Amino acid sequence: MSTSPVRGQIPRFIAVQARSIVRPALLVVVHTIALLGGCLSFAAESKAIDAPLRSAQPAANLAPTNSLSSTNPGVSAAKLGTNLLAAATTDRMESLDDKHLLAIGDRLSFRILEDEDDPRPLFVTDSGDLEVPYIGRFQATGKSCKQLAHELKAELEKEYYYHATVIVAVDAMTKSRGKVYLVGPVRAPGPQDIPSDEVLTLSKAILRAGGFSDFADKHNVKVTRKGAGGMDQKFTRDVAEILEKGRTDSDLPLESGDLIYVPERLVRF
Repeated sequence: MSTSPVRGQIPRFIAVQARSIVRPALLVVVHTIALLGGCLSFAAESKAIDAPLRSAQPAANLAPTNSLSSTNPGVSAAKLGTNLLAAATTDRMESLDDKHLLAIGDRLSFRILEDEDDPRPLFVTDSGDLEVPYIGRFQATGKSCKQLAHELKAELEKEYYYHATVIVAVDAMTKSRGKVYLVGPVRAPGPQDIPSDEVLTLSKAILRAGGFSDFADKHNVKVTRKGAGGMDQKFTRDVAEILEKGRTDSDLPLESGDLIYVPERLVRF
């Protein structure tokens, strides 16, 4: 018994139509599963990244913070860097020489670190001044490099600099910081140079003059010094106590222009 051609084609037609419907549906399901898997993987990774950050927050909160650092960390970091730089440059100024007192004829080097220029040579003039950039004439004699640098820093920061790091150093010292003058009964009266590398005191000046002569009044040696405004300052020292008893605490450091007068004893025997 033969089968009808129409009957054989019907099941085949149904199968073809079923495949055309099922295949796209399967593809949609596969893509949907893959998309869901990717989302779940991304959520897991985000949670793993956030976990250390959340665990680190309590430790970070233990450190005290101000409103500036919490609202603008960049400003806080810049402020911290500025403070560290200021501290470092201030330390450089604190290491400057504070022993040698500047004198007429000293040759110095002067530098402002913020300018990033080479040091400039300066000379202490006969009037005891320096010609300082931006400032002009500035008194220098009798000051150490450290003291002078701090005074110049203060002047520069008044008008010209927000922060100035001033470095002053002595390149060459003059051989003499001036003269003192001895009169009266000493072995070698007259002018004496003040050495640039030491402090000349009254007792040293007497010894360099050869000491007292026979009729000197060692107990009432007088020193006259030009003071501010043209007013003279007068000092009296018992040099005998300084030399014979070691009373160096009462010795007098001399300055350029001092006049030392040694009187004679009223009674000679």
